[in-house]
Amino acid sequence: MYLYGASGHGKVVAEIAEENNYTIEAYIDEDLSKKELLGYSVIHEIPKENIEVTISIGNNKTRKKIVTDHHDFKYSILSHPRAIISVRASIGEGTVVMPGATINSESRIGRHCIINTNASIDHDCVVHDFVHLSPNVALAGGVEVGEGTHIGIGTSVIQGVKIGKWCTIGAGAVIIKDIPDGVTVVGNPGKIIKINDL
Repeated sequence: MYLYGASGHGKVVAEIAEENNYTIEAYIDEDLSKKELLGYSVIHEIPKENIEVTISIGNNKTRKKIVTDHHDFKYSILSHPRAIISVRASIGEGTVVMPGATINSESRIGRHCIINTNASIDHDCVVHDFVHLSPNVALAGGVEVGEGTHIGIGTSVIQGVKIGKWCTIGAGAVIIKDIPDGVTVVGNPGKIIKINDL
């Protein structure tokens, strides 16, 4: 397996891969100044053969661009052994689930998501592709999170709320009503402070 992205996030992803007994061949990173991380070499050209990859980059738009540019990669799902995942939940390719995260019954997690440390996803949630749920995010039952949205550390979302695509939800926000596409929301209760470029 190769990890695409040699940064702090890449350290956590590497340790999840190690916990799952994957052999990490190398990191791939465009930054020529990076030579090694956690004892693994960093390469700057993509091997020509079809390769198994997990993208270890936190930025949602960057992950989507890599996937768009590299249809020939085989993308792995990585979940830490100390994550709690219902047998009735589904997880898409390329998604990484960090230690302490919980994904409950019949929740659906899309492709290339990050379910970060101690995030809690209750029953019947839908988390679309390229979402990043930061540490300690709590989604109550039946929440939907649109493609590419980043929910900041410690945010709480009440049951049944729908959050749009490519939103940024600030750290510690409390979301009690639906959020439209492409906005930045902060506070308790959450208020829109910016309309983002989609």
